[in-house]
Amino acid sequence: MSLADHIFIDMCNDILTNGTSTEGEKVRPHWPDGTPAYTIKKFGVVNRYDLSKEFPILTLRRTAIKSATDEMLWIWQRKSNNIHDLKSHVWDEWADADGSIGKAYGYQMGVKHQYKEGMMDQVDRVIYDLRNNPFSRRIMTNIYDLHEMNLYPCAYSMTFNVTQKKGEDRLTLNAILNQRSQDVLAANNWNVVQYAVLVHMLAQVCDMNVGELVHVIADAHIYDRHVDAIKELISREPFPAPKFWLNPEIRDFYQFTPDDVKLEGYQTGEQIRDIPIAI
Repeated sequence: MSLADHIFIDMCNDILTNGTSTEGEKVRPHWPDGTPAYTIKKFGVVNRYDLSKEFPILTLRRTAIKSATDEMLWIWQRKSNNIHDLKSHVWDEWADADGSIGKAYGYQMGVKHQYKEGMMDQVDRVIYDLRNNPFSRRIMTNIYDLHEMNLYPCAYSMTFNVTQKKGEDRLTLNAILNQRSQDVLAANNWNVVQYAVLVHMLAQVCDMNVGELVHVIADAHIYDRHVDAIKELISREPFPAPKFWLNPEIRDFYQFTPDDVKLEGYQTGEQIRDIPIAI
């Protein structure tokens, strides 16, 4: 069993067994038919993934690593807030007639700020500090602005922390992903994979080793119409974790493409089709 499967199964069992229900309460999300979308939820879920040991992708079902990477690069590299710059259609519901989701996600990453070293956006500041001030405790991003956003970001902050392991010449890059809310079935491993890839990419271009990715979720929830699918999913027999490959020739973060990542030996259970998505 891969570590990612183990963490996912334990998290889902904990939510189903010890979580609280929002049924009958006033909730914002609803199903396409207008029915309120209730959840079973847990507050303050924290999962830790050691990226130096294995890549945290589920084998219980397939996670599309290239699509997940494309969406991450849409935000972090292309710094776009327009769905026409993205291959998937996950944000279509929140886009206007021109394809914009407002001043959200990639828009926030692209806003430049004045530093003593010059004008930089949040991504460039992270890369600058990792290369020049790696032991700074201020290497982070935050895209939770709320001004003119068509939707509030779920994964809104990354904090990077560099350590020096005994006996190793290279530094180790660790990160914390903060998420205010997460649809466990639809998005949990998708987000874990995205930010694991990001840590690998930043570590490579900054000549570091990968360390831990810590995922903090304020509201981890399973929707009422997802419970049966979750129960079936976590009853499956997992496969061993695949091997992650990142193109070693790329030394500039802005040169990465989804084709620069791949998995070797990725075996999975059957995909879950037509997952209903609350809006």
